[in-house]
Parts: sequence; structure tokens; C-alpha cells
Amino acid sequence: MNTYMKRAVELAIQNVKEGGQPFGAVLEKDGKIIGEGVNELHRVHDSSGHPELLAIRKAQQELQTLDLSGATMYASGHPCPMCYAVMRLAGIDQVYYYNDLPELEAVGLRLGADIYKELKTERPEWPIHFESLQEGIEDPLDSIK
Repeated sequence: MNTYMKRAVELAIQNVKEGGQPFGAVLEKDGKIIGEGVNELHRVHDSSGHPELLAIRKAQQELQTLDLSGATMYASGHPCPMCYAVMRLAGIDQVYYYNDLPELEAVGLRLGADIYKELKTERPEWPIHFESLQEGIEDPLDSIK
């Protein structure tokens, strides 16, 4: 276990001691920690308060960039679909995690395995629907053309 994964696990353990869930994450680039976070759902009642997202937010704000190419994420648990998507959108090249979905689900932690399954189905089966703009409403895409 490398230094960054060890730190992610330490963050997760401390978070449990503070009433949270066992999730911590460390974002590393060029041998330096550029962001870290713990699951804050219990504190802020925010479904996006995942450690990976918090580490990404901190790094992007500190570095003043959306592009985190060359960075590596270390997480104490398998990333949920939301976190994985944001990591990919941010250009994070590698992701390492410790606990896998079956182990997490065995202790009652749901990390979006059902969403991963849903994403494998055809889009018409998703609970997401296309809506056309009503006549006379400006298309926001027109403002960037």
C-alpha cells in the first residue's frame, strides 16, 4: 500500500470515528497531494459530499484549472458512478481503490451498483427523459454559437 492509499484509509477511519462513513480520498499529482476529502454526507446532508468530489474541488480551486490530467485518485472504497464520471471529466488518469463493491454492500453501504447496472441498459430504460423547448423560449446553446 503506497503513501497516498494509506492516507485515504486513515482519513476514512477518522471519518468513522467522527460519525461518518468509511470513505476517504487523496488526489496526487507529481508526487504531491493536491486534494483530499472524506465523506461529508452526515455533516452537510449533501448527496454530492463524496471524498473524491471534495478532493477534486479543492485541487481545481487551488490550481485554478478544470484539467487534472496527470493526477491519480486514491480512494478507500470503489468510486460511485457520480465520482467516477467527475474523475473522468476532470481528466484524472488513474484511480486506485481499496474496498470493492461486494465488501461495501455486505456492510450495508450502497455505492451505486444499481446505477452502474442501469448505465449498461439502453437509454430509453433510464428514468431520464428528453423535453423539447416550447416555441419562443431561447435555446441556451444559441448563446455560444
